[in-house]
Amino acid sequence: MPHDQTDRIVDLFVIGGGVNGCAIARDGVGRGLSVTLAEQGDLAGATSSASSKLLHGGLRYLETYAFKLVREGLRERGVLLDMLPHIAWPMRFVLPHHAGLRPRWMLRAGLFLYDHLAPLRGGADRSRGIDLRTHPGGRLLKDRYTQGFEYSDRWVDDARLVVLNARDAHERGAEILTRTTVLKARCAGDIWEIEIDTGAGLETRRARRLVNAAGPWAGIVSDHLGEPHKVRLVRGSHLVIPRLEGHDQPYILQGQDGRIVFLIPYEEDFTLIGTTEADHGSDPAAPRCTDAETDYLVAFVNDYLATPISRDEIVWSYSGVRPLVDTGGDATSASRDFQLLRDDSGGAPLLTVLGGKITTFRVLAEHALDKLDVPGSWTSGAALPGGDFARGDKPAMVKALMADYPFLTAPWARRLVTAYGTDARRILGAAQTADDLGRHFGATLTEAEVQHLREHEFACTAEDIVWRRSKLGLRMTEGEIAALDAWLAGEEGQ
Repeated sequence: MPHDQTDRIVDLFVIGGGVNGCAIARDGVGRGLSVTLAEQGDLAGATSSASSKLLHGGLRYLETYAFKLVREGLRERGVLLDMLPHIAWPMRFVLPHHAGLRPRWMLRAGLFLYDHLAPLRGGADRSRGIDLRTHPGGRLLKDRYTQGFEYSDRWVDDARLVVLNARDAHERGAEILTRTTVLKARCAGDIWEIEIDTGAGLETRRARRLVNAAGPWAGIVSDHLGEPHKVRLVRGSHLVIPRLEGHDQPYILQGQDGRIVFLIPYEEDFTLIGTTEADHGSDPAAPRCTDAETDYLVAFVNDYLATPISRDEIVWSYSGVRPLVDTGGDATSASRDFQLLRDDSGGAPLLTVLGGKITTFRVLAEHALDKLDVPGSWTSGAALPGGDFARGDKPAMVKALMADYPFLTAPWARRLVTAYGTDARRILGAAQTADDLGRHFGATLTEAEVQHLREHEFACTAEDIVWRRSKLGLRMTEGEIAALDAWLAGEEGQ
């Protein structure tokens, strides 16, 4: 690291490379600040890649009268679709109902509020009652489910959302340090001195403002910074199975215990099931889906499905630890709202980020910079990399890509456009054949794409690429993933 980087005083130092930390870094550099972000692992390496992948207001939060939270989430759905039309899109959810669940009038009232708490783009977004005996959404369900509702929410690729925020921040001038651990920080007058371990040695960075956006580690970091805050860790687990036959729309399923579980078409060939909500204790590292959570999710969806699933069908599971504001009660009722706590007692401002949900990441970042007295909000409508095209243009973009690159199959072209938007052409370049893209690692992953991910999206390992920058790990063999890791490590004579 050049000497001037170590001696330089930046305006803002952000701890944490999840969605909130990367969004704060992006917003800050766009407001004219010099910014450094440090992440102990890979970007989106924990909670931010382990969500249910929905941009939603939170229909069930209406039961706890969290109207402000729901309204803000619903307003953000539309803003975000304009920012990231490649990695986010609308979905029409099916909500089955029968007499043993929440009363029909309650669901109808909740959906009415969901429709009207924020402006809608048109009648197609509005909820409606449906007859599951004739509606396509009834095909997967047991005969006892005859009535239900249909309403709109949004889908997002959560890990790519994080990486694109980091990439945009970097391209605007921010320094993004992955695999970098913050060891300690102290105030020296009006400057923070932050000791970091980059893996290549220890360094001290200096900053006028410090943000603790460490997600599940925020409480631990706050202890080290001398301003302890309590965070409630709640584990959410998901299962992935081969796509259920006829599974064309997502479902939101109600349980007898008052919880809900999503059943969502996933990555074209799979079905995603989740999530659980269980208190996780104090260690945020390496959460896993427990046997009890697996049994719970399988039993939950089998209460609805005409053809039951089994544990043997599970091809992948993942878990994330959500850092929620501790408001007491059980895990399900814990607030999903965020808190921004500023402390100036040391001389230089420290902002701690607690709670939040993926839908409101941009608003959280905006509020964070405002709370640090940095004017100039700008992110509303500012597209993330690759998202500089209009909603609804993706099918035409796929068709044009296949016309210009005839060697692409339709699934391959759709994957590239969905992941990279207009940057898909940047990856393909002047290629005339598939061989022009270099080595093929499996499941349409090529050397050209891997180089793009290394050079522009901070990817270092096969895990970064096949489980976060993409979900190609669902299609690649263990041998193919190991060969990719060896190639990245330079062990195959690149």
